[in-house]
Amino acid sequence: MGDSSRFLSKQVVDIAPSGIRKFFDIVSEMPEAISLGVGEPDFDTPWKVREEAIYSLERGRTFYTSNAGLKELRQAICDYSERKYALHYDEKECIVTIGGSEAIDIAMRAILNPSDEVIVAEPCYVSYYPCVTLAGGVAVSLPLKAENEFKLTVEDLESVVTDKTKAVIMCFPNNPTGAIMTKEELEPIADYIKEKDLLILSDEIYGELTYGKPHYSIGAFPDMKERTIVVNGFSKAFAMTGWRLGYALAPRDIMRQMVKIHQFTIMAAPTISQYAGIEALKHCDYEVEEMRTAYNQRRRYLLKAFERMDLPCFEAKGAFYLFPCIKEFGISSEDFAMQLLEAEELAVVPGSAFGACGEGFIRISYAYSIQELKEAMTRIERFITKLRENQ
Repeated sequence: MGDSSRFLSKQVVDIAPSGIRKFFDIVSEMPEAISLGVGEPDFDTPWKVREEAIYSLERGRTFYTSNAGLKELRQAICDYSERKYALHYDEKECIVTIGGSEAIDIAMRAILNPSDEVIVAEPCYVSYYPCVTLAGGVAVSLPLKAENEFKLTVEDLESVVTDKTKAVIMCFPNNPTGAIMTKEELEPIADYIKEKDLLILSDEIYGELTYGKPHYSIGAFPDMKERTIVVNGFSKAFAMTGWRLGYALAPRDIMRQMVKIHQFTIMAAPTISQYAGIEALKHCDYEVEEMRTAYNQRRRYLLKAFERMDLPCFEAKGAFYLFPCIKEFGISSEDFAMQLLEAEELAVVPGSAFGACGEGFIRISYAYSIQELKEAMTRIERFITKLRENQ
């Protein structure tokens, strides 16, 4: 057979595969393994949401919707965003997407010209860099600091902004660190973005999962709406990962171009998922609160467990991840994760999967039952005890 690799795009070939999926694939072949690697809620989608999907099927709602999504859903998204986050958008400034990842992709393709620079605050979700690259932009790494609890500061931005900078991508509450930013911490960032006439993409997919202070959106500051793209979705807050339903809110000029790209590549998000999404936004506050309470219990348990092990881990207050430091062992985070998997059949994600500044950390997801987490902590404690004995 001939070699078909000559037909491949070099740009695509040069993009590294997801570091998260690598370990997920290995674990799938290990029946006794415990995985704390994938950021997927262990809760079932609320019954009333599933019931609405069943009802939609029974009613024969299997048609295409408008490209941007059902008007009723877009209006529900706008109402929810105003009620929860004081964001003021109308349905023409909203698009329903195939998860938050598609929203990030089409946002980058809508705004970037060749060589435009996009600052990516890291550690970060694995798709940001590829989305910038595939849109023809240049991703510029902005390493956040553990001593600042991985929060973004104006000083950080000043170190990387150039005349070519067009946009900044940030995610708070953060995947992988669990860091959040309060209104007071975001305000100087918003002022700097306005001063430098930049655009910001704010990935707020974990906005409902904070423990203490409620999430505040950077798009809610005065004069920030015109320069903010807010990305959110249903996967994390409503335990709807497989429904593939996300959305973006953006100024109308940008949104028109995002809808155009979506129109030619996707057509529309799944109709049944969209009807279910309306139900989630309108009637699932109680179920979200129940999940948040359970996550917080797990978060506190893990923090105490790491404290007992003397494994440094700052108190993350959002999402469902912790980011303990494993630098004391003198091995890479990938080697640590692989050795842990081989020795204890416990899967975690190496911090390096989320950018170079994640090296020396591992990501632990607590979107798992407390029983699984207890067994996982027994295994990791046994593993690091042996590492320390061998040092």
